[in-house]
Amino acid sequence: MHLRGVALDMDGLLFDTERIYFQVGQVLMERRGHTFTLELQQKMMGRVGLSAVGQMIDHHQLDDDPVSLLAESDDVYGDLLLGELRPMPGLAEWIERLRTSGLPFGLATSSRRKFVDMILPTTEWSDDLAFVLTGDDVTHGKPNPEMYLKAADRLRVSPTEMLVLEDSGNGSKAAVSAGAVTVAVPNEHTRSHVFEDVHLVAESLADPRLWELLPQTTNA
Repeated sequence: MHLRGVALDMDGLLFDTERIYFQVGQVLMERRGHTFTLELQQKMMGRVGLSAVGQMIDHHQLDDDPVSLLAESDDVYGDLLLGELRPMPGLAEWIERLRTSGLPFGLATSSRRKFVDMILPTTEWSDDLAFVLTGDDVTHGKPNPEMYLKAADRLRVSPTEMLVLEDSGNGSKAAVSAGAVTVAVPNEHTRSHVFEDVHLVAESLADPRLWELLPQTTNA
């Protein structure tokens, strides 16, 4: 394959934010006399804002207004985020591998822009990103392919020339539907997901099979 760019998901792939989202779900559901489950979290993964909380409302037949519930969720998440943020294993080494490949790479995350703007300044590689796409930049969240079609456009490459890394079934489906070379890197929350038609299911960001997909050096 001839790769000319890379798009990276963020939640659960680069940072262990799914653990934080689970805590947020627990807080919100406890306030309403319900239990937040892994099943519900998996329904919400990869979805943008109102679509994600819509899953929560439908699952428990809540009478909450989606906009108000999203605002409450944002408040809880924002309070927890920086104190609980942890990189996924192998992240620093993977970023260095991307740098040495010479391929442009960027972020394609369903997270809201305001939270991405909190996370990126904590890294040493934010200036290396060729683009940053967030949930605020798309009309249709994952599993719709819009996010990755836009990522390919930002990279100025065909989707078939773009490598996408995703941790969830919804995200992987979005990338596959866009026509990208898709690698799933599931975490403890997503190992049971279905990763249909992906190129590879990697063990982690340190999986040598993932690293071998990138050129050693390129002028792309």
